[in-house]
Amino acid sequence: MRRHEVTDQAWAVIGPLLAPPRMGRPVRDRRQVFNGILWKLSTGAAWRDLPERYGPWKTVYERFRRWSADGTWDRLLAHVQQHSDAVGEVDWSIVCVDSTVVRAHQHAAGARKGGSGPGEALGRSRGGLSTKIHLACDGQGRPLAFTITGGNVNDCTQFEPVMARIAIKRDGPGRPRTRPDRVAGDKGYSSRKIRAYLRRRGIACTIPERTDQISGRRRRGETLCRLDRTAYRRRNVVERCFNKLKQNKALATRYDKRARHYQALVTLACLRLWLPTDIADTP
Repeated sequence: MRRHEVTDQAWAVIGPLLAPPRMGRPVRDRRQVFNGILWKLSTGAAWRDLPERYGPWKTVYERFRRWSADGTWDRLLAHVQQHSDAVGEVDWSIVCVDSTVVRAHQHAAGARKGGSGPGEALGRSRGGLSTKIHLACDGQGRPLAFTITGGNVNDCTQFEPVMARIAIKRDGPGRPRTRPDRVAGDKGYSSRKIRAYLRRRGIACTIPERTDQISGRRRRGETLCRLDRTAYRRRNVVERCFNKLKQNKALATRYDKRARHYQALVTLACLRLWLPTDIADTP
């Protein structure tokens, strides 16, 4: 087993969901293809540079493209999260939200029109083209949900879409779990709309107010929002989560033209953080 390849323990969790069809011609080993995609995620290299041990690069790419289109990566992530929640490994005491900007390589621009969304989640700022990942993670720093946008999109506009994506199914009957006990975020999420949204859902809010908001409340004689500083110190788990995700070079710099392909890589990177001991220790 080589570095970045899925271990037997992790494959036992996701392998059954990638079982080959019962009819049709024989297909290439699913685990070999999956490891090839992991190699691409970890190194950020071009598909054409895929090592021969993973099979023809075009076969691996076509499988990645197909699984990205049919929602396979989302199903794998949802399955692993459900399994972890069933054994009590998901920390619902607090969910931390934040975003990170990813610089887009020059090859990421120029996709044909008619793709998955406006601008293919590319935004132009002072640093050039970039993409932003908006993420929510549990109290242990494991990703629960995310969205991707252009790098010039404000964080607070994606708060509700990210929270709406948190839905972990239960093993037995009942609705998926969607509400944590508390949500923590930085000042970029301080708005009346977000606080009202959390209040309606019965979720405690740990978001500090901006200086201008504090000054306005004092002028109007209003009470300042109370901040639980002990809970706010736990917000750094989302920063550590981004650090782990960006160890994958295909995420640290965006090379994909299509937003759906980059989103699939982010989903796969999130999946790896949930899998048990997914990286081999051997070189």
